[in-house]
Amino acid sequence: MSGFTRHRRSKQVIATFTGFEADLLRSLASQLVELLRNEAAAPVESTDPLEAMLDFDGPTQAPDDPVLARLFPSAYHGDEEASSEFRRFTEGGLRDGKSRAACTIIDDLEEAGLPPLLEEDGLMIDVELDEDAAHTWMRSFTDLRLALATRLGIEDGDEDYWMQLPDDDPRAQAHDIYEWVGYLQETLVLALQR
Repeated sequence: MSGFTRHRRSKQVIATFTGFEADLLRSLASQLVELLRNEAAAPVESTDPLEAMLDFDGPTQAPDDPVLARLFPSAYHGDEEASSEFRRFTEGGLRDGKSRAACTIIDDLEEAGLPPLLEEDGLMIDVELDEDAAHTWMRSFTDLRLALATRLGIEDGDEDYWMQLPDDDPRAQAHDIYEWVGYLQETLVLALQR
């Protein structure tokens, strides 16, 4: 994987993934979609007809899952009522947007030729993204990295800890995936600047 680049003539953002890389990325995006859709807090039904019409019936409590709490932090620390109201009006839309962004990655990989079940060795997947799709991928990479960092317990300045883990340690392998998604995001940002 060489990362994302921008095609000189078409201005498309392009990358070539091995079948394994594309399947891994699809799996990560699918897991994120599942988490976002299945762990949604129960909505609060509004008695206000205008609010009901505008669908302001989102959750009012912070998510219990640490990843979701990281993806949807409280807006007003120290003011539970304001945080609750903000969450009620925004979290549903934010969840939908994050889910759609992850689905864009899945759809784009499959449109580029990734089969539903990866069975072919040596398969290469060429992905071409227009500017809007590239920005969507970039946002979803942020969500994927936040999710991975939260699950792994990654903190600023703990690089030595991760570097000392043996290669066969599952945590080291998961950290490598976290770093790889960061690399993809970085090359995508650079490609968009060109």
